[in-house]
Amino acid sequence: MRTYSLAVLLWSCVFHAIHMIPSQKRTNKHSHSERITGLSENGGKTLHRTKRGWMWNQFFLLEEYTGPDTQYVGKLHTDQDKGDGNLKYILTGDGAGSLFIIDENTGDIHAAKKLDREEKSLYVLRAKAIDRKTGRQVEPESEFIIKIHDINDNEPKFAKDMYTASIPEMSGVGTSVIQVTATDADDANYGNSAKVVYSILQGQPYFSVDPETGIIKTALPDMSRENREQYQVVIQAKDMGGQMGGLSGTTTVNITLTDVNNNPPRFPQSTYHFISPESAPPGTPLGRIKANDPDVGENAEIEYSISNGDGSDMFDIITDKDTQEGIITVKKYMDFENKMLYTLRVEAINTHPDPRFLQLGPFKDTALVKISVEDIDEPPVFSRPWYLIEVDEDAKEGSIIGQVIARDPDTTKNAIKYSVDRHTDLDRIFNIYSGNGSLFISKPLDREETPWHNITVIATEINNPKQSSQIPVFIRILDINDHAPEFAKYYETFVCENAKAGQLIQTVSAVDKDEPPRGHRFFFELVPESAVHPNFSIVDNKDNTAGIMTRRNGYSRNKMSTYLLPIIIFDNDYPIQSSTGTLTIRVCACDSRGNMQSCSAEALLLPAGLSTGALVAILLCIIILLVLVVLFLALKRQRKKEPLIVSKDDVRDNIVTYNDEGGGEEDTQAFDIGTLRNPEAREENKMRRDVIPETIFQIRRTAPLWENIDIQDFIHRRLKENDLDPSAPPYDSLATYAYEGNDSIANSLSSLESLTTEGNQDYDYLSDWGPRFKKLADMYGGEDSDRD
Repeated sequence: MRTYSLAVLLWSCVFHAIHMIPSQKRTNKHSHSERITGLSENGGKTLHRTKRGWMWNQFFLLEEYTGPDTQYVGKLHTDQDKGDGNLKYILTGDGAGSLFIIDENTGDIHAAKKLDREEKSLYVLRAKAIDRKTGRQVEPESEFIIKIHDINDNEPKFAKDMYTASIPEMSGVGTSVIQVTATDADDANYGNSAKVVYSILQGQPYFSVDPETGIIKTALPDMSRENREQYQVVIQAKDMGGQMGGLSGTTTVNITLTDVNNNPPRFPQSTYHFISPESAPPGTPLGRIKANDPDVGENAEIEYSISNGDGSDMFDIITDKDTQEGIITVKKYMDFENKMLYTLRVEAINTHPDPRFLQLGPFKDTALVKISVEDIDEPPVFSRPWYLIEVDEDAKEGSIIGQVIARDPDTTKNAIKYSVDRHTDLDRIFNIYSGNGSLFISKPLDREETPWHNITVIATEINNPKQSSQIPVFIRILDINDHAPEFAKYYETFVCENAKAGQLIQTVSAVDKDEPPRGHRFFFELVPESAVHPNFSIVDNKDNTAGIMTRRNGYSRNKMSTYLLPIIIFDNDYPIQSSTGTLTIRVCACDSRGNMQSCSAEALLLPAGLSTGALVAILLCIIILLVLVVLFLALKRQRKKEPLIVSKDDVRDNIVTYNDEGGGEEDTQAFDIGTLRNPEAREENKMRRDVIPETIFQIRRTAPLWENIDIQDFIHRRLKENDLDPSAPPYDSLATYAYEGNDSIANSLSSLESLTTEGNQDYDYLSDWGPRFKKLADMYGGEDSDRD
């Protein structure tokens, strides 16, 4: 620090109201300096002390001054001041001119504003004394300090307005909860303004606070969260050591008691009762029970179990983790007729016990659960889950093959009727007696076609058809030996012309549709008529195969190209079945190794050098020649026959025939197809249609061929006559096959033939034909008509 050459500030703790405490004045009446001689550490050098020229008082100022006038701080003065106004005092430094004002003539210093020690406790100022005339300093510039004395104007303040804390319930007395701290802005080194003492205003008798540290502790033992969970504690911090007149501040502390597992679960009632229908399937929930636990979280988690009871194997209990309830469920199907009431003892136990509180007792509880079974109308129950029936395939129609049995499980014991589900027996092979469930056959069975039949039998209560149940019935058809063995395949067997006696030419095997329990065993032999065959023999290999052997040397295709060898095949089941299969053996030409070359007998007649390609070419040439000859003959015949009409205006293409003349005189209502029956066909020679007949009015008599011929036969015959007519034109022409029925009894009424008849005709029969022929009868009938 800078050496003070003008004055020394004196610190004092004496309280000043306004005036300063004077000290001894020092005057400097001699301008020379006093010399002080003495030894020093520097080898005996002489030290000099210069007398001070400044004269003023020591300054102490109170903060927060509230008087009517400005607060007087002190006075600056130097012994050079003669009081004639030649000196001027100047003040510089902290707050000079704003906070501190100096009278430049007298050197008096005043505080212009109220000061706050908490903002600034020390002000460093500098003083000068200047001669007004010369402008020089009469004294060196000096530095001094104004210290602000503290007063108790700040209350203690906490770091937070509100604190949050928690502590486990059931904690012991004196358990620390939280520490709160308050600070005071006043000077801690000046009196007791900043000495803080803590006290509790709210929260007793549950909690207490340490007056010096501010640590909050529990004051009561075994505080229970279940009784009260939240506490609000108000803490006060007071300065002046807690004495009266001190300032204070408060804060609020919210304290929560956390849960511990100090409560066992308890059922609110000792007995529960539920009702369940006997048809409830396994897994069906019947009801819920809950043991109350005042704890929360994992301390309240409960596990339910069935400890004992006569229904422990019929029911189960599961725990709902969300609601902490026990759910009673069905474990097995119930039967009202066997048992109507079940009793269970259910236990509820905490899953997370606290070892500190085990001495309070077992953390579990039990309750009695009674379950009543409710009777319902159940469907019939079969004696088995399924049925297997075996029947021989030769069983007769109507024979009983087995029986299914069902009963009504209810106490009413209703009568039951049986039926076969036809969706499982579309062919209606099986049937059942509705009264006793006996199954019988309705159609023949064939194991080889269907070895298994899977049908469904339905049992229905007669009084309540809605109650029904069904059961699968598996029917196995047992095999009987009803099929004869036969060749396994078609064999193409040949024998070489150069074969030797005893040579194997074919191995045959057999198959059988039957399935004997001990497996197939087939036997082969020749038919009795060919038992001693001159050309071939058969050897049974004892393995369901047989070999065909030659009996002589050499075979000739010219003499015999094919041999038929009948073979009898037997099986070994009962009754023995047999069949005869004929083996066709061809004689073929072979090479020296026995490889077949040709089996056709015609090949021997062809030249040796003629190949197959040459034969095909020859056949094609022959066919082409035949086709040419046929075409030539057809063209020649066409030139001989000239068409009857060569004009382009062939009117036959424009002929329209309206030949529906009705049914003749006998038709009294409408056209009757019956009149087309019984035609008389013509067999006489037809006249040429392209030649003008010699006699236009020639009458051709027709002789009936047969009676009651159908109209279809008549038309077919006429069609055939026209197709075979040699005089018919070679082009299409219109042919009419109309039939007008039999001749009428009036014969012809045309006058074209009247010239050929002699004498008058008798038309009296016209009067008998009815009103339609009355006009004709009047014209031709009777003698008067003839005269007219």
